[in-house]
Amino acid sequence: MHTKTAQKLDTTFKQEVYQGLTSYPKFLSSKYIYDKAGDKLFQDIMNMPEYYLTNTEFDILEKHKDELAALFSNDSKPFHLIEMGAGDGKKTKILLHHFTDQNLNFTFRPIDISQNALDSLEANLKEEIPALNTESLQGTYFETLRELNFSTDERKVILFLGSNIGNLLHEKAIAFLSQIQEYMQPDDLLFIGFDQKKNPQTILDAYNDEAGITANFNKNLLVRINRELKANFEVDSFIHWEVYDPESGTAKSYLVAKSPQKVHIKELGLEISFDAWETVHTEISQKYDAKTVHWLAEQSGLKVLEEFSDQKHYYKNYLFTKSA
Repeated sequence: MHTKTAQKLDTTFKQEVYQGLTSYPKFLSSKYIYDKAGDKLFQDIMNMPEYYLTNTEFDILEKHKDELAALFSNDSKPFHLIEMGAGDGKKTKILLHHFTDQNLNFTFRPIDISQNALDSLEANLKEEIPALNTESLQGTYFETLRELNFSTDERKVILFLGSNIGNLLHEKAIAFLSQIQEYMQPDDLLFIGFDQKKNPQTILDAYNDEAGITANFNKNLLVRINRELKANFEVDSFIHWEVYDPESGTAKSYLVAKSPQKVHIKELGLEISFDAWETVHTEISQKYDAKTVHWLAEQSGLKVLEEFSDQKHYYKNYLFTKSA
């Protein structure tokens, strides 16, 4: 139940929060977790022992950096290394250091919705790799890919690491990959991380750590709505809850109201009622097997060139090109 007074929904954030909290069941987009506090919390998550995704992809990039240098540069030709959702660039720096040491002719173009993350990354790269040519772009993936769809003979190598593709159910993943494919020339490459299906408990532990870092990360959505939209969510009146379906490979995150409550969101002119144990769906994290990845590629006008795995087969990075 909700009541509304006239207010201008003049930003995407306002529009999407209004839509999500007036729907049944309620939902919010996880992309809005990533403000300055959310960025820091996610860095903390990546350093958790339970969060295997970071270290496994880190190991893959370290192990295969020579092979990737040869594949990306295509006999030492210039290329643009475009990273979607660059964040703090922790893993990408493995490649950036190596490619710079190898004197590869490339420009690094990080894309992120968070200007704070880009500013921090640029400052860090200037200090760590002063010879690196970096040109960052703030915005959504496709806004920025449109800007980067310049006429050039130079190859584009698009990175999408951290299994961020897992935030999309298959139908939306196909639409997402199809859009990327439309911005690719025949010689361009797409390099994506896919978290693999594995012991369900391992997956649950990664998204529901005992220290409560993931819970604080999820609740940062409410903190941000309180601050930016002048709401009065009692953040501690919600619990973080994670479920995983091993059949579909879908992990889902929720915020669950512990008691009946009313929340007023001044900037939306909106009052929202919550029943006890009512949910707000915030995120999905899809897990994959080889058949699913090849099917997604086929449906999206892509084909798999190479795949790279860690020793435990927890995680894989796939290299795609446009299908003929």
